[in-house]
Amino acid sequence: MPMPTEERLSQLIAGLVERRGFDLEGVEISTTGKHAEAQARVKVTVDSDGPSDLDTIATLSTELSELLDEANDFGETPYLLEVTTPGVDRPLSADRHWRRARGRKVRVLLRDGAPAPEPGGAAKFEARVGELSGETVALVLGGKHKPHVVHVPLADIAEAVVQVEFSKPGAKELELAGGIIPGRPVPGQQDDEPAVDAADVRGSTPLLPESVTASDSPTEGTVE
Repeated sequence: MPMPTEERLSQLIAGLVERRGFDLEGVEISTTGKHAEAQARVKVTVDSDGPSDLDTIATLSTELSELLDEANDFGETPYLLEVTTPGVDRPLSADRHWRRARGRKVRVLLRDGAPAPEPGGAAKFEARVGELSGETVALVLGGKHKPHVVHVPLADIAEAVVQVEFSKPGAKELELAGGIIPGRPVPGQQDDEPAVDAADVRGSTPLLPESVTASDSPTEGTVE
């Protein structure tokens, strides 16, 4: 039986994910083994405006597993379902990503021909995300020593990726950015570690909020 496509699974689970208060950020399917020994791995990435605690993610994982079992798209092929939230170093490709990244440091690449936010500035630079207002985002430049705000049209930004930080930003930087969205990890704190892999959340290993793994059997659907 052929594997379902990522588009098919996205359409199948999108409604449930939305009803539980999340945005579906992506579905990835990979396989290991061949023929009778083949196993599928399904990674579902979700996000929300508020904090995503482990219990909530675990409940969503169980419900998604039950939905996949009922659809039976994998047939007799066993699958491992992983439900996770985006890592810290995520690209910002939608308005909601910019809202949720407020207070984070990002590396910005302007599109060809777009003016730099400051005279003589480069097309690639680092800044701290401020308030999103319509089609424009406020960015804090200057780091800890000379923080100041500029406003950049989203249409001028070709790429923006959140950066992992190992030290806390300056108080003035955060003030100009408008602070951190409630429930989001503060830059430079332990919560900024990348999401754990599914292999790290089995057995008695402590679970982190970013990732929950469901059963690898299409007939069980329980959270490990």
